[in-house]
Amino acid sequence: MVAYEQVKRTLSAEPSRWCVTGAAGFIGSHLVQALLCLDQEVIGVDDFSTGRRENIEDVLTTVGSARAARFRLVEGDIRDLSACRAAMLGVQRVLHQAALGSVPRSIKDPRTSHDVNVTGFMNVLLAARDAGVKRIVYASSSSVYGDHPDLPKREDVIGRPLSPYAVTKLTNELYAEAFAKAYGLELMGLRYFNVFGPRQDPDGPYAAVMPRWFAALLGGGDVVINGDGETSRDFCYVANVVQANLLAASSTNAAALGRVYNVACGERTTLNELFAAIRDQVARFRTDASLRMPSYAPFRPGDIRHSLAAIDCARSLLGYAPSHGVRDGLVEAAAWYASHASG
Repeated sequence: MVAYEQVKRTLSAEPSRWCVTGAAGFIGSHLVQALLCLDQEVIGVDDFSTGRRENIEDVLTTVGSARAARFRLVEGDIRDLSACRAAMLGVQRVLHQAALGSVPRSIKDPRTSHDVNVTGFMNVLLAARDAGVKRIVYASSSSVYGDHPDLPKREDVIGRPLSPYAVTKLTNELYAEAFAKAYGLELMGLRYFNVFGPRQDPDGPYAAVMPRWFAALLGGGDVVINGDGETSRDFCYVANVVQANLLAASSTNAAALGRVYNVACGERTTLNELFAAIRDQVARFRTDASLRMPSYAPFRPGDIRHSLAAIDCARSLLGYAPSHGVRDGLVEAAAWYASHASG
């Protein structure tokens, strides 16, 4: 955490202008909040197709009126190059989070996933290049590891992608490498591993597993586990993702540039273990949750069986040190979901 505390001190002393794409989304809103708390000027881009206006409202209320005045929203789609250009004027650093997530969504509708995740990323790169942006940190995904069986996952060894979503994220990495070489842009990719935390939407057919389970246990609904529950993931609390983004965007280490980094905790948790841990946390707010049991459904196509990240590269080159393990993150997430539960 030493490197991160130094970054926060540096940014507080040297305000600059940032662009956060997907600013109303789960991760994007946390990045906007962190930057505003560090007295940075932030331009957010979102078309609210998956982002939520209440996320922005929550951020601006939390940071206070003086800091909120440093935020400007460009309501637009990253598939629209003109919207990207409008958001990049005078910007020094870009944190690119806008995307259509979800493996099942990409299998059902690969064209839209491609248009948003690939064409949209190209527009961000073009607009940043033409505006003279110094650095772009973009969200990649652990899905790029595909069918490669080795654990833990290391950045220099990937397999064949298992879904259209994985293809889009791998394509982002290739375009980033090409733009860095062709135009001299500073680009760094972050391969997120199963991020969770407050503001993650529990609604909709493609909601992530944690918010769905929190909502179900708090509201008395059913919890469904795809497969036998022994599928495992490296779940990563959103505060760790914020840290990684700010470290990458601010790094002065030349060896750190032009790379992709795993962003995770380096811990493996099965879905059965995760259910038990979420149930224990929800029971603090709804005692009958302690008696609940999950049901099981078939495995989903495109899902990998196990995932675990090696985070040595981010530790050594960026100074990344996760502040929250899975259990720590669940404590904070449970309190947020309980305070926002409708049931």
